Amino acid sequence: MNNDVLLSELSNNEKLLVNSQVQSKGKNIVLAYVFAFFFGLFGIHRFYMGKTVSAIAMLLITVLSVGFLAIISGIWTFVDLFLIPRWIKNDNARIEREAAEAIINDPKRAIKEV
Repeated sequence: MNNDVLLSELSNNEKLLVNSQVQSKGKNIVLAYVFAFFFGLFGIHRFYMGKTVSAIAMLLITVLSVGFLAIISGIWTFVDLFLIPRWIKNDNARIEREAAEAIINDPKRAIKEV
């Protein structure tokens, strides 16, 4: 279900609760860019975003090649710089959807509405 449709079913207080969930559990774009800029060759920004398998691949490419193949991880990190905003947006939308669904499906909410 679309997040806008879910949010339209919530009261203002419930929307504030959803927003606070996104703020507390969501990823920070600045932090993701700091990780990518300073530790991108090691895939730390991918670990932060929950992309563990590809993060391990970047880490292994850099470490096991003793830096000789770090150019591959460097190019990969450069591409990731353009992908980070979409990752953040998708992650925050997922958290928003899950929080809204949890509120809508809460049995205590049905009692309050009656």
